[in-house]
Amino acid sequence: MGIISNRTPVLLLTGFGEQERALELAEPGTVVVHHDLSGLREGLVVRSETTFRPDLVAEERVAVLELAHGCVSCTLREDLLPLLRTLHRRAGVRRIVVRLDPILEAEAVRHAIEHVVVEMVGAVPGPAARDVEVVGVIGFVDGPTWLADALGEEDLGERYGVPDDDERTVAQLAVGHVQSAGLLVVTGDSPDPARLRAVLRRLAPGAPIARERVPLEKLLPRVAAPRPAIEPFGPLLPGCPPLEPDGDVALVEFSARRPLHPGRFHEAIDVLLDGVVHARGHIWLATRPDEAFWLESAGAGLRVGAAGRWLAAGGEGSPERWAIASAAWDETHGDRRTDLVVLAAGADPAQIADTLRWAELTPQELAAGPAEWAGWHDPFGEMHADPCEDLAAPAAETEIDEEMS
Repeated sequence: MGIISNRTPVLLLTGFGEQERALELAEPGTVVVHHDLSGLREGLVVRSETTFRPDLVAEERVAVLELAHGCVSCTLREDLLPLLRTLHRRAGVRRIVVRLDPILEAEAVRHAIEHVVVEMVGAVPGPAARDVEVVGVIGFVDGPTWLADALGEEDLGERYGVPDDDERTVAQLAVGHVQSAGLLVVTGDSPDPARLRAVLRRLAPGAPIARERVPLEKLLPRVAAPRPAIEPFGPLLPGCPPLEPDGDVALVEFSARRPLHPGRFHEAIDVLLDGVVHARGHIWLATRPDEAFWLESAGAGLRVGAAGRWLAAGGEGSPERWAIASAAWDETHGDRRTDLVVLAAGADPAQIADTLRWAELTPQELAAGPAEWAGWHDPFGEMHADPCEDLAAPAAETEIDEEMS
């Protein structure tokens, strides 16, 4: 017997596509919430709340909100999260559909719902997840433009009115929208539908892919449950994506048991900035023996940041992390290693692997030991973003899945 929950189900709609199709989910007791963040730079947010009565007549409430700080996280903390808890208490509300603005990331919203404490009159302080449950995410993919967006370098501020300190890229959102989805709806005609489908299947494995002509209500039973967020020391290929290449689309797995030379790796990562949709993984730098680093890229943007201490250096870890580390524990270096997964779409997989391997210490460098490594120049700080000014030049018609009925 399944566990019966009294929490109100929440469905998130995300992407650069046609989230306004949320109204297709009209049924008595459904409330569709949307925050228009186009005026965020001026500190203004327009919130619409559409409730469907038993006769399916829609009642819409619109409010203009003024946010003192003009930030995305403030929108969630100060309005969306309390609203979700309020709607849970409203008589007759059976489902909440949140149509996310394109600059919002579903994974960040889900994390906020589950973890950010909300204090409001008449309710026990706690996260919105006390009252609501995210049961699925539908991602809308703009067929004509998504792949170019995911491979590009356009700053988000060039397309949307985000605050000046928002350094995200369009590619980062395009990739994030798809990764978080339990079902993908492709809108419009892609110039290369087979290639687009190959990328989507590897970026969101297990998520059904449908064409826009399929009514959303028919797709709901196929929405996969939300997946756990990718953890720096967890599996890098969750969901069993296809491992065989499909045209110029391929997953490249790279592992190294010797540390990486910081200077050579700084040059090598340029191979991940062209023809690569996404890369992620943890890295072991020779100059940082105790601390692991996490690499993540989307399109032509890449970041490397601290991910915590290695277990062998006294780091803390869950039982799952210990189990994964123990399976490949090295007597000398413990769990220290580099593991990267790269989703290429146009880039040469062999060149990616060879360039990354070039950054690994040679046997002679390894024998020199940590005392020698510590004196090497290290261009990586607490957080490193690429491309950067001092980065050297690099070295070396099919349908998307048939509609579901």
